[in-house]
Amino acid sequence: MELQIEIIGYLLILLSCIHVIFPKYFGWKEDLAPLQQINRSMMKVHTFFIALTVFLMGLLCVTSAEDLLQTELGRKICLGLGLFWLIRLFFQFFIYPSSLWKGRRLETVIHIVAIVFWVFLTYSFLWGYFSQWN
Repeated sequence: MELQIEIIGYLLILLSCIHVIFPKYFGWKEDLAPLQQINRSMMKVHTFFIALTVFLMGLLCVTSAEDLLQTELGRKICLGLGLFWLIRLFFQFFIYPSSLWKGRRLETVIHIVAIVFWVFLTYSFLWGYFSQWN
């Protein structure tokens, strides 16, 4: 299970790095131009801090997998991370409208990969928490 947590860590670090391409890929310069300066700034700041949070989650998993699984505090952190990713999975299904991906090959693949990844993260972290009773 420690190896699984470490792999998750590297995947989360990769995911955080992918955020760098978001502004160009999603055409934020043009799309955000009509917004007030505060809303443009919030979009950039929130994206940065999401990426930073995901990066730090990944770093924690890479450097402290054993502690996450073997200590009381670590298992509580696993519970929090499991709930975090469970809520993210919920958003994938119920907040993003299907019109964003249906009928679009790349977007559909990304949608499915995201679902699989969020399920994997949720399962792994919650297993790390609940495995203390085994």
